[in-house]
Amino acid sequence: MPRSVDFIFFDAGGGHRAAATALKAVAEHQGRPWQIRLVNFQELLDEIDLIKRYTGRRIQDFYNLLLRYNLTLGMNALLRCFHFLVRRYHPDQVRLLETHWRRSPPKLVVSLIPHFNRAMFEALGRVDFSIPFVTILTDLADFPPHFWIERQAQYVICGTPRAVEQARQIGLVAEQIYQVSGMILRPQFFEPGAIDRAAERRRLGLEPELPTALVLFGGEGSAVMLDIARHLARVHRPLQAIFLCGRNESLAQRLRHAGLPYPFWVEGFTVEVPYFMQLADFFIGKPGPGSLSEALEMDLPVIVERNAWTMPQERYNTDWVRENGFGLVVPSFRRLTPAVESLLEPGILDRYRAAARRVSNRAVFEIPGILEEVLAKGPPRIRL
Repeated sequence: MPRSVDFIFFDAGGGHRAAATALKAVAEHQGRPWQIRLVNFQELLDEIDLIKRYTGRRIQDFYNLLLRYNLTLGMNALLRCFHFLVRRYHPDQVRLLETHWRRSPPKLVVSLIPHFNRAMFEALGRVDFSIPFVTILTDLADFPPHFWIERQAQYVICGTPRAVEQARQIGLVAEQIYQVSGMILRPQFFEPGAIDRAAERRRLGLEPELPTALVLFGGEGSAVMLDIARHLARVHRPLQAIFLCGRNESLAQRLRHAGLPYPFWVEGFTVEVPYFMQLADFFIGKPGPGSLSEALEMDLPVIVERNAWTMPQERYNTDWVRENGFGLVVPSFRRLTPAVESLLEPGILDRYRAAARRVSNRAVFEIPGILEEVLAKGPPRIRL
């Protein structure tokens, strides 16, 4: 009989659901004897969502609006307020989660979300202490305290040495910590297939040989993409661009009618990101762990921004880009024009591309084996 395994996600940003769905697809393809249940954490806690109670919008929708309109200045303060509410309603979270899992106890719970791992661990312990609990970080690093990693008798799966070191600093021991080779990506990024780039570019109205930027700000897009489009118009070297706007159709329409002086293509929400990345030569976007990892898997150097508007949990990602030579970090996209001109200098793009090619990320294929091992041995036998 298949063992039930719960993958916990929410839709604050698109990366958590995407990671859960990708991991489920790979585990099933590998023939793991599991019944995988994708569990939307937001739905379990709707009754204590204060934002929904007073505005009619779920808290994850409020978060996505902040991303769409680039309203991320002061996120450190907002995060502190959010963590106060998480602590304040912790008993209610545990109660609702316990009720949920008592109805249908799983054999393993895998969290792909931050903030609520203490509540999940406590609720699961009330139901059955023999059920192991695993947190998979979908960020390159933790942003302590109480973001991803908690000091409790569970396992964590980390995609970078930095996250492993943070787990050790919090007090977890070697038995609890697994390191994989990167972030979870959809399997399609590993099977893009050969395409005729010149022909596909022509099909989209692009020039076959011009350097091509791919501009992407996650599944919700961002209004800053309009500014980026204008900054690219000031680059003195010939280029063209592909803009992936996600679910932000108003942004897509504004870009289509922006009268840009270079060839460009605008796409709304699409699952064909690997295809569009194959047509590009470099990536411009926010330093999200998913988008960065996708770009590097497709051998694209990156240009990202770091300043007061950068999400706190994503600031380490810009250090990671610099340290590994994956591309350029600018203090503001107002500095994008000279950054692109620098990237297009002879030999520079090739140097960054070579660094991207050295990345070997197989995390989505590695993690099911780790989860199988955890199922076999049960919770860690330690006292913290």
